[in-house]
Amino acid sequence: MEIERKYLINSRNVPGNLHDYPCRNIEQGYLCREPVIRIRRDNEEYVLTYKSKGLMVREEYNLPLTKEAYEHLKPKTDGKFISKIRYMLPLEGNLTIELDVFLEDLAPLILAEVEFSDEESANAFVPPAWFGEDVTFSSHYHNSTLSV
Repeated sequence: MEIERKYLINSRNVPGNLHDYPCRNIEQGYLCREPVIRIRRDNEEYVLTYKSKGLMVREEYNLPLTKEAYEHLKPKTDGKFISKIRYMLPLEGNLTIELDVFLEDLAPLILAEVEFSDEESANAFVPPAWFGEDVTFSSHYHNSTLSV
């Protein structure tokens, strides 16, 4: 189960020391949008993901792929491939901000996601002051929608 909140970030509000945090280079595409079936390269790891319908809470299953399987599926994706750099920023309460800086066609979009262990924690979350609009309940900011 994936439980997450998502926020728009203004580039002027991004922490200045962003490059001090661990980051990952991600590219992903969608084989299907309803339900979501995604392939992703996350640095040198390859994953096929299924996500159910939902906004803040939805089922998520990840299956490992080989690089060869990923490359075979890549031309079968619909829409544009998404490229982004994901910075991992620690947050109080043993939480992590996944700060996605989108590249290419989606630049200068920046989104922050915070994952939670339960809905109560997600609903009680107070975001840092530098976060922008809460877009958790807008499907417009799902990566599958952004790939269209």
